[in-house]
Amino acid sequence: MLVIVVLLGVGTVGGVLAGFGEWTQRAPLDQDSAGPDGARALARTLTAHGVEVSVVRSLTDAEAVGGTLVVGDTAPLSDDQVDRLADRGDDVVFVEPGARDARVLFGAETAGFGSTEPVPADCALAAAERAGAVAVGALFTAGTASTACYPVDDGFGLLLRERDGGRVALLDGTLLFPNAQLTADGNAALGLNLLGRNDHVVWFVPSLADAEPGDAASLGELTPAWVTPAILLLVSAAAAAALWRGRRFGPLVTERLPVSVRAGETTRGRALLYARSRDAAHAGVLLRSGAHRRLARRLALVGAPVDLVAARLATRLQRDEMSVLAALAGPPPGGDRELAQLAAALDELEAALAAALEGES
Repeated sequence: MLVIVVLLGVGTVGGVLAGFGEWTQRAPLDQDSAGPDGARALARTLTAHGVEVSVVRSLTDAEAVGGTLVVGDTAPLSDDQVDRLADRGDDVVFVEPGARDARVLFGAETAGFGSTEPVPADCALAAAERAGAVAVGALFTAGTASTACYPVDDGFGLLLRERDGGRVALLDGTLLFPNAQLTADGNAALGLNLLGRNDHVVWFVPSLADAEPGDAASLGELTPAWVTPAILLLVSAAAAAALWRGRRFGPLVTERLPVSVRAGETTRGRALLYARSRDAAHAGVLLRSGAHRRLARRLALVGAPVDLVAARLATRLQRDEMSVLAALAGPPPGGDRELAQLAAALDELEAALAAALEGES
């Protein structure tokens, strides 16, 4: 009881102390989070430059407010909901885009992942050009984007299209805007230039409560087009490898044992095991079974039940049938002494039958 009280006390004190700290575990790019993956540093930077930052956690509020809308992971939302978000308010920036977002917003596809080396913007977007080179994360094809920045091979780290009253941008902010990476390269400048065009930034964190009933995106819609064929290919390769290298069970073969064990040694070994386990009842069953089998063979009654063998043996030896049946099928011995007596009685019956048969021949 004392241990339980101590553990509860330690847990309570730990919770209280954790509440005084600056950081608690939150979702990545949560603007209230001071953890390594949070975005509090970016929010404070925007506030320091006169931009009001607020958080909404419902789709209805995100569609109603004005200013720049920053959208987190859209996995709980449907295609129609993502498209509606892109058409609301002023600027909309998707900072945790997936393959579905690129397809719905720009008709684009994923094109791999950027390198750890910063790459220049190489586009006509002033916000990106002023920020300078950054190390981008996920890459996308250009699709219908009017501006594509940070090119790496065949992909781009930032897609943007203008629309009436604002613009829609898509970039992987999980490597650019978290607290731990904001001071690297031109990350802070890119975040300030891209998100701070308006006086108000609304940070929207989608949740399962925003999902439309029966209209949630499937795994195939949320992942790049090559994921499903790749999974099927891996499964097929695994099945082929299993058929190729798997163990095949052929017919049973007889193998010669490395040593030969005499029957007498086996009998003595089993007897020692029975003696060690003190299982007199089981040993008695085995003794009676062997005696019954041998007596039935001598009396030409192979396969006959024990009562018939006992009756024929009593007649041949001119003994009481019940005493013979008690020796062959009586109660099991309860200990070593009774087991020894049973063994002696069975040996005496076999010896008497052998003598009787020799006398008749």
